Amino acid sequence: MEENPSESEKGIWKLSVDGSSCITGSGAGLVLTSRDGWTLEYALRFKFKATNNEAEWEALIAGLTIAKHLEVQKIESSSDSQLVVGLTNGEYEAREDTMLKYLSHFQSIKSAFKLLKVLKVPRAENVRADQLSKLATMEELERSQTVLVDYLDGPTISEADVMDINVPHEPNWMTPFINWLRNGILPENPAEARKLVYRAKRFQLRDEILYKRSFSFPWLRCMTPCSEGGP
Repeated sequence: MEENPSESEKGIWKLSVDGSSCITGSGAGLVLTSRDGWTLEYALRFKFKATNNEAEWEALIAGLTIAKHLEVQKIESSSDSQLVVGLTNGEYEAREDTMLKYLSHFQSIKSAFKLLKVLKVPRAENVRADQLSKLATMEELERSQTVLVDYLDGPTISEADVMDINVPHEPNWMTPFINWLRNGILPENPAEARKLVYRAKRFQLRDEILYKRSFSFPWLRCMTPCSEGGP
């Protein structure tokens, strides 16, 4: 008896990724779809220069890291990068030091999944991830209200394993998040309240310390910027 294709794919999440590098900057786009059809879209802007191949790697690693944090067990990722797909599947041999580091990082993430496939798709079938990656390189990214936006300070393969910073106790940008996560208290302004609830999904309060989920780290301990008003 033949296996029903829909049954064989049951429980598999879908991930579409794309990277972009141009004169205005570098970034990544990813679309993560759950087995039930719930979709998460991200535009990830890099605060460093990256080649197209490096951007493609960062996109894949970011998507898989998010899936790992969501405790996804089975995932099928699609990319239009022949090089990245070929390296992950063992069809190509990594010759450059940078590609070797990215491949090693990918292998360490791969062990977190029971099933992980990386498939090559035509660019025409990767439209939304491509749009998000290009959005990440544009100046108006900060004004986007419909897409989750995050920033990557440095290449994934060069970042430290731990970040832990002392947090001052006086009121600061973290206070509204702590009030909401700990006491369920929201700002009186409805628009600010909705914005806070939306952004708070990426934060967690543990032992009275606020942490933010990131692509490169499981959690980052929050601090007060020297010259900025918030994350």
